[in-house]
Amino acid sequence: QVQLVESRGGSVQAGGSLRLSCTVSGLPFDLYTMAWFRQFPGKDRECLTVIDRYGARTYYERSLKGRFTTSRDNAKNTVYLQMNSLKPEDTAMYYCAVRNERYYYTEYDNSRIRYNYWGQGTQVTVSS
Repeated sequence: QVQLVESRGGSVQAGGSLRLSCTVSGLPFDLYTMAWFRQFPGKDRECLTVIDRYGARTYYERSLKGRFTTSRDNAKNTVYLQMNSLKPEDTAMYYCAVRNERYYYTEYDNSRIRYNYWGQGTQVTVSS
């Protein structure tokens, strides 16, 4: 049984930082690309970041402009999302996800349907 357990998000003031983690069990973590998505109320999930199985290649959604960083620790089966300079418009539910196919990494097709295992979601709220 595959499980993705995300850390608790939280509430911060604008300009603050948060780090999310996502620990995976039930599959060989080091064989899979991982991603972070977020979802605004009434909207579909959007991919923010992607990291390959080694942690060597990463993709970031353009609007993040260097504020977010993803990393992974394969020894701990955990992927991280460091969020800095947070803005009120970053307020959303955040999800980690495992790519469908082993080994595969791409910057060009990271739609929701390409990921078949998801964390439970964690709320991040940024106040002005």
